[in-house]
Amino acid sequence: MGLKKKIKKELIGTSDYPSNKIFTISNFITATRLVLTFVFLYLFATDHNRYIALVIYAVAASTDWLDGQIARMTRTVSWLGKLMDPVVDRALLFTGVLGLVVRGELPVWICVVIIARDAYLLVGGRIVSHFHKRPIDVVFTGKAATALLMAGFSFMLLGLPIVDGLPLVPAAWTAFPGLNGAPVPLGMYFVYLGVVFSMITGVVYTIKGASAIRRALEHPEDEDVDFLNPEIDD
Repeated sequence: MGLKKKIKKELIGTSDYPSNKIFTISNFITATRLVLTFVFLYLFATDHNRYIALVIYAVAASTDWLDGQIARMTRTVSWLGKLMDPVVDRALLFTGVLGLVVRGELPVWICVVIIARDAYLLVGGRIVSHFHKRPIDVVFTGKAATALLMAGFSFMLLGLPIVDGLPLVPAAWTAFPGLNGAPVPLGMYFVYLGVVFSMITGVVYTIKGASAIRRALEHPEDEDVDFLNPEIDD
């Protein structure tokens, strides 16, 4: 059995010391986002009203910021929430990506890049967990990437407004709509920014993961601490 870390009661529920609570307002919001994701996917895939699907997607995307803020403000940050939040974010993101790719409104390479990056982080996270028990906290660039991609997909689902393209690459490069001079929905540029931030996030997590492994190897005694069930000091 690992050593338990004694911490003050008022620290439980903060980002550094999440609680084991399941039924919290923030977790409920996160679970609701997952339900809305499947509702959106059904409406979009079955070619129901495009704008109803968009509203549902936008509402679901907006809760990504809300649940985290509530958890921190009310000190109800939980391990379940920290595990659910990125999973639900990716589920919402992938439904938007796949739907737009199927409709031919989004280049396939963007879908491949986003999925490949997430697969890389998933494998990397598993490797890090063998050495470092505590999950690595979500980084700002990751949240920014998710926000940009979700905003971009929301605009693209709407299909408006259409803006003039930027002639940054030859017109024949149709894999880069909007950058080849062709008019595109404004959301396409948000998506491009989101892809850039996603790549930056991959680099940041790689550095943080390597650092966590190095610290764990240098101080293995710290990895004996039972972070999931600390001893509370009243």
